[in-house]
Amino acid sequence: MHLLNLTLQPATAVSGATVGSFSGAKGQEILVVRGGTRLEMLKLNTSSGQLDTLCTTEAFGVVRNVQGFRLAGMTKDYILISSDSGKLSIIEFVVQPTPHFESLYQETYGKTGSRRIVPGQFLAVDPKGRSCLLGSMERTKLVYVLNRNAEGKLFPSSPLEAHKAHTLVTHIIAVDQGYDNPLYAALEMDYSDSDEDPTGEAYEKVEKYLTFYELDLGLNHVVRKWSEPTDRRANMLLQVPGGQNANTDKFDGPSGVLVCCEDHIIWKHMDADAHRIPIPRRRNPLAQRGESSRGNIIVAAVMHKIRGAFFFLLQSEDGDLFKVTIEHENEDVRAVRIKYFDTVPVSTSLCILKSGYLFAASEFSDQNLYQFQKLGEDDDEQVWSSTDYPENGNERGALPYAFFTPRPLENLLLVDTLTSLDPICDAKVVNLLGASSDTPQIYAACGKGGRSTFRTLKHGLDVSPLVASPLPGVPTAVWTLKLKEDDEFDAYIVLSFPNGTLVLSIGESIEEVSDTGFLSSSPTLAVQQLGDDGLLQVHPYGLRHIRAADRVDEWSCPPGTTIVSATTNRRQVVIALSTAEIVYFELDPEGSLAEFQDKKSLPGNATAISIAEVPEGRRRTPYLAVGCDNQTVHIISLEPDNTLETLSLQALTAPPSAICLAEIFDISIDKNRPTMFLNIGLINGVLLRTVVDPVDGSLSDTRQRFLGAKPPKIVRTTVHGSPSVMAFSSRSWLLYTYQDMLQTQPLIYDMLEYACTLNAAMCPEGLIGISGNTLRIFTIPKLGEKLKQDLTPLSCTPRKFVSYPYANIFYLIESEHRTYGSAAVKRIIQEKEANGDRVDRKMLDLPANEFGRVRAGAGKWASLIRVLDPVLNESIMTLELDEDEAAFSVTIAYFERMGGEPTLVVSTAVQTTLIPRACKEGWLRVYAIRDGGRTLEFMHKTKTDDIPMCVAGFQGYLLAGIGKSLRLYEMGKKALLRKCENTSFPTCVSTINVTGARIIVGDMQESTFYCVYRSIPSRQLLIFADDSQPRWLTCVTDVDYETVACGDKFGNIFINRINSHVSEKVDDDPTGAGILHERGFLMGAAHKSDLIAHYNVGSIVTSITKIALVAGGKDVLVYTTISGAVGALVPFASMDDVEVMTTLEMHMRAANVSLVGRDHLAYRGYYAPVMGVVDGDLCEGFSSLPYSQQQSIAGDLERNVGEVLKKLEQMRTSSAF
Repeated sequence: MHLLNLTLQPATAVSGATVGSFSGAKGQEILVVRGGTRLEMLKLNTSSGQLDTLCTTEAFGVVRNVQGFRLAGMTKDYILISSDSGKLSIIEFVVQPTPHFESLYQETYGKTGSRRIVPGQFLAVDPKGRSCLLGSMERTKLVYVLNRNAEGKLFPSSPLEAHKAHTLVTHIIAVDQGYDNPLYAALEMDYSDSDEDPTGEAYEKVEKYLTFYELDLGLNHVVRKWSEPTDRRANMLLQVPGGQNANTDKFDGPSGVLVCCEDHIIWKHMDADAHRIPIPRRRNPLAQRGESSRGNIIVAAVMHKIRGAFFFLLQSEDGDLFKVTIEHENEDVRAVRIKYFDTVPVSTSLCILKSGYLFAASEFSDQNLYQFQKLGEDDDEQVWSSTDYPENGNERGALPYAFFTPRPLENLLLVDTLTSLDPICDAKVVNLLGASSDTPQIYAACGKGGRSTFRTLKHGLDVSPLVASPLPGVPTAVWTLKLKEDDEFDAYIVLSFPNGTLVLSIGESIEEVSDTGFLSSSPTLAVQQLGDDGLLQVHPYGLRHIRAADRVDEWSCPPGTTIVSATTNRRQVVIALSTAEIVYFELDPEGSLAEFQDKKSLPGNATAISIAEVPEGRRRTPYLAVGCDNQTVHIISLEPDNTLETLSLQALTAPPSAICLAEIFDISIDKNRPTMFLNIGLINGVLLRTVVDPVDGSLSDTRQRFLGAKPPKIVRTTVHGSPSVMAFSSRSWLLYTYQDMLQTQPLIYDMLEYACTLNAAMCPEGLIGISGNTLRIFTIPKLGEKLKQDLTPLSCTPRKFVSYPYANIFYLIESEHRTYGSAAVKRIIQEKEANGDRVDRKMLDLPANEFGRVRAGAGKWASLIRVLDPVLNESIMTLELDEDEAAFSVTIAYFERMGGEPTLVVSTAVQTTLIPRACKEGWLRVYAIRDGGRTLEFMHKTKTDDIPMCVAGFQGYLLAGIGKSLRLYEMGKKALLRKCENTSFPTCVSTINVTGARIIVGDMQESTFYCVYRSIPSRQLLIFADDSQPRWLTCVTDVDYETVACGDKFGNIFINRINSHVSEKVDDDPTGAGILHERGFLMGAAHKSDLIAHYNVGSIVTSITKIALVAGGKDVLVYTTISGAVGALVPFASMDDVEVMTTLEMHMRAANVSLVGRDHLAYRGYYAPVMGVVDGDLCEGFSSLPYSQQQSIAGDLERNVGEVLKKLEQMRTSSAF
């Protein structure tokens, strides 16, 4: 088996972010690391207030840490990255000619992989950009001096060691010393005594130290300058500004560090008295008397300088932001103050832009951009200061708790949201829209806690509708017109009907006008703004050129002829007559349309013609494309030397219905200028895209794509300021440039018959189209998102969901650990009120999606069953489970006692603890499905002695994985009846898949087991094959009767298959006697499955589905990951394709496209060698290589560059999107 891996949706989880002026231009950019492997550059669009993606690149390696830095005298920031490649990478963001990342230097410092003694876990950069420190979790620290060579290029010096044996490091940062020697601070713990003490007493007494390391630039070595014990619970350090200001004698700050500990924060510096303040905390309204309080730690922080001052924003693990300020006099600290600022989702990184925005890279779900409304200086929030406590808070023991009440946003305003799928807990790929969609949808249960959502992903660009207005009839086309060439906005909307033309004026409102000079009694074939101030209307019987001062020039068709097609730009007009002739007009210097003296005869009647826009700096476009009913397309010259001479011809497989010439930029074809594409729509619904040679007009590199059942119409438009093409068939499609690559994507919108660009005050970059008798104005907000998302909010973290077989209904289970369900909340409130205790209901009424839920101890759960309509995106019904009962799995079973009707079974457990994995009792809940799937009726529940991790229906019975056993249940009147079980599974049954009479059981740690059920002579569940390798499974799906595809917790996807002879032998054994008497092999079953494919996708795989993604395409394996990525494994159709793609992958590996220097073969074979899978993402990087390198690789493939690019596009579009 040979497969091609394609990414359909890149990972959306942000593992790190940093801000800087990476482009060198005015303003700042945000560099985010998505999924730990993908670099993305974001920039704030000041006009829209949204974040735009400038560039995104796959690193093909795990990014461990990222920082920005700038050497003195430079005008832009550069990027430092530590990764699992064991190299320190210096990367530059280059804007011209196209935005991209460029690796400047890669310094090897250790072995590959993320090891605890290999540096890279911590990366600290001197504020002045002079040096950086790479630290590991244990022992190793390396300091590099950053320099420039004679050519001005950056490079690091040889590393200076600052190792300390038997030391664990919690955090490392750079200390701001101004232009003094660079200083670094680390939180360290010496474990040497603990390692030698078997009693554990030394471990209890071990201390954590705050240690400063100084880089002496004169002597070029690193010294351990200062070390002092600090709080053992310290987890983070923050840099405090310091050093003298370059313009004044004042100090920017007191220098030193903020040490973030559990429940308090300490400011510390060498030879200075420390200041300590508490971290404010929420009151727990459900806390019981005598219940120990949970500690409060800081998980993210950012420091910002503003107008000679500075402040910190610190975020606790509840999402609360606290503003910390330091009152100082030069280098002496007078007080440290803290106050509540606002509450935002818990983030992995916080970035503040100088323009007054805060980017919160959320740990889960969507990332948010906020605008500062104020800095929280003039509000009523309580301030806690270190001077409020004896000795500035440095007395022994804990500080008194500081309580606050969270509130809605006051200092911040949410202005933009970047949608994110992470984590995807479960997903299904299925087409629930029937005939209205030719591709399946992806239904994903996403998120964690109160921010969880159920999302429907549809392939296509999201459309933002603005106006929908009914029309008096059904128009055939729509255009917009400016009155003058230099007008900012369009003035007219022209609608063509079968029997006339309607002109609408665009102003404060859209109104019909009749004094425009247009002929209203005839349909319109084309309109155009000509020259400086002329308007043109083409109708079936002639041309009307409306000029200034109400002057109208008319050209009429010869008697007995009509115009069947027309095409225009601002200086040229071409019409096709019913007599198979072409008439060409061009604007003369006086502003009149001059007809070329000769007509061009065609070999057949013209069905469509097109010319491109006039290139900048030229008087005309050089080519005319004509499609004829004899299934040919002609390229005809419009140059003065050979006007109307046929230059090239292409035969088609069907008559063309529409043609469009457009110049669109595509870096894969020409990296310097736009490429002229000829887009041909055939009456069979196929779109052909061909490159027109700019020198001789020859046609080459033809690509094709099926658009829909209707003959397509093709229109040239402008989207987001760039030229694009729209095609209208049974779906609407857009051909556009995104990040300098040509994309073809459908629109998720009503079927349009026609559309064009609309540039009006109410909609500066919009589109106007017609759908039936409705006029629609809309925009396409984000061109980078190929999957439109519709979401339904959830209450708790989703776990699993199943579909009802007879209706578009999903049954979803949600469960949340360490929180209270509504029944528990009511019980606790009643008990507290009965005891006379006051309950703060304001805390309980705060929305969980913004402020989270009240925390509880281990073993406390909130859980429910939800009935969803995924098409309407609404929740139909919810059933809450009993107190501290958590749902783990759900399935549809068909019991014989129920007459074969579908029945919902939910496996739950009470007071479950995760470490160790245990519960008070487990239950199998059975629900009857009523009202067409919309209502659940509880029937009974069956007790189990362990956590039932998975359930599945099987031949009128129920299979349940309970602990280490697999059990078979039959429906009873008051409970499920256990019929047989197999207890020989090694760890815990985590997945069950049923294929016919075969059962594939997934063990949590020991991979898959092939089982069968035999009822003669007694009921038995028998294992006849297993895997020879241990695997920590997360999901399993059937590929065929003998093959399974699995994902594990280390990010691997692998495919196992049993021998067909073994499969046939088992099926022919009706009693299972042969299986029972076979000798086991390798301490397991008698037969072993063979590994036929293996691949590391870089993130934990949470679901795998076998389905065809394209109408008429072959089945593929669609997988989702916990970081929000969606990918597909596509089977190759021929060995020729396998050979081509494998060879291309080999050349791409040799090209070393990884920005971080990671060996690609080692990355994709992180835990086991790659087997039978080609990395399509790596192969698609061929389009961004220099042309000379492309030619070299294509020559080795015995193809030209265009053929290789065509093969890459074909591999994706034929089976995926």
